[in-house]
Amino acid sequence: MDQAQHLRNIVKAQELNYIQQARVITVTSGKGGVGKSNLAVNLGVWFRNMGKRVIIFDADFGLANVEVLFGRVPKYNLSDVIYGDKKITEIVTEGPMGIGFVSGGSGIVSLNNLDELQVRHLIRSLSTLNELCDILIIDTGAGVGDTVLEFAVASPEVLLVTTPDPTSITDSYSLVKAMYKSPKFDATTTKISMVANKVSSAEEANNLHQKLNSVVGRFLHGKVDFLGMIPSDRALEHAVIHQQVVSVTQPQAKSSKAFEQLAKSILGESKPEYQRRGLTDFFRNFMNKS
Repeated sequence: MDQAQHLRNIVKAQELNYIQQARVITVTSGKGGVGKSNLAVNLGVWFRNMGKRVIIFDADFGLANVEVLFGRVPKYNLSDVIYGDKKITEIVTEGPMGIGFVSGGSGIVSLNNLDELQVRHLIRSLSTLNELCDILIIDTGAGVGDTVLEFAVASPEVLLVTTPDPTSITDSYSLVKAMYKSPKFDATTTKISMVANKVSSAEEANNLHQKLNSVVGRFLHGKVDFLGMIPSDRALEHAVIHQQVVSVTQPQAKSSKAFEQLAKSILGESKPEYQRRGLTDFFRNFMNKS
């Protein structure tokens, strides 16, 4: 039995059958600077306004934008669960409106190199998140690195943030291509939706989606759905400069209302197969190296 199969057996043995699994939404991008973390935290705010318990998992260990936007410095991160003696409840930092967030820290890069005891411990810890939240938002790093790709292909819902910048479109396609080429990716159980950010109009947003979706369809025989748009907004720019969350400080701003609409669209969707895959399935897929 190879190591990958051994780890999968551990996951299955430890899996807990919760009636309601936390919904996992992964926010990612093909390049940095496109507003990925802003989407994650602002969606979190509106999900919370809609009565959902939210935890954001900051998996971008190089930048840690979530803690910057929330103005909170976490005392512990995932490494303290994996290699230390902390429970996952002890590393959840409370942000605005009671939104929790977990810093991945350097523990993210070693998730696929854990021994059996560490895997068992992490599974038990992560299962606790099902009791703490209704929605887990994963804010990945940017680009097509191994860790970003692992999170994307394991997730049932992927929000791909893209801007009108030609390099952003190219890099978004590169990430989708890498997902489709991964042996772990299943297009029938993963939904990829594009969010057009920093656009001037709905027409520009639709054109952006058509460009990306057309090349995905032509060369990968797949598709990228269109979730919605975030317009260029000085209020959002001001919030970013001052390390604030615009949906908290200026909920009536046009970008805030756009974030609200995206959150409503996500929660208002029907329940296809990809939404039935929750946190347990996400982690099992993440650990599957085959």
